[in-house]
Amino acid sequence: MLRTTVLAAEGADVPEGIELFFPPLSEIIFSALALGILAWVFLRKVLPTFTKILDERTERIEGGLAKAEAAQEEAARALAEYHQQLNQARAEAQRIREEARAEGAQIVAELRAKATADAERTIANAQRQIEAERQQAAVALRAEVGALATELASRIVGEALADEARQSRVIDRFLDELEAAVAAGEPARAADATGGEGR
Repeated sequence: MLRTTVLAAEGADVPEGIELFFPPLSEIIFSALALGILAWVFLRKVLPTFTKILDERTERIEGGLAKAEAAQEEAARALAEYHQQLNQARAEAQRIREEARAEGAQIVAELRAKATADAERTIANAQRQIEAERQQAAVALRAEVGALATELASRIVGEALADEARQSRVIDRFLDELEAAVAAGEPARAADATGGEGR
């Protein structure tokens, strides 16, 4: 309607019917030329810039994805290494525990053996000391009993036993008989026999 009004104002032919829908040839050429220039500018200037920006973004995204994959692989390697070190540490801790247990058992066994040896040494020393003291007591008792027996025999017999050899024989015989009688459980009979012999 506007076109018909413009054409009517200019004094040109006013199209009718279907021609209303088709523009004049000059407008088509002018529009095609303008569109071509715009297309050329778009293809030469705008599209390469868009393509370059899109390529850069694609490269950045792909680079980021590659970095993310590399980081993920590195993390997986680090995790595997961590698990391996953890398993090694556990195995080492188990080995150390076993060694400590074995060393503890060995130390206990050594301490027991040492304590047993010390106890046996102490018992042996005590037995030797007891034996030495028993022998000292026996010697002292023998001398004392000998002196008493000599004095008793001298009183009974009525003569002095001044001869040391005879005195020693009498004492030894008396003590031997006394020990034999005590060992046999007959102290009274041994004393009677000794007394009768002295007379």
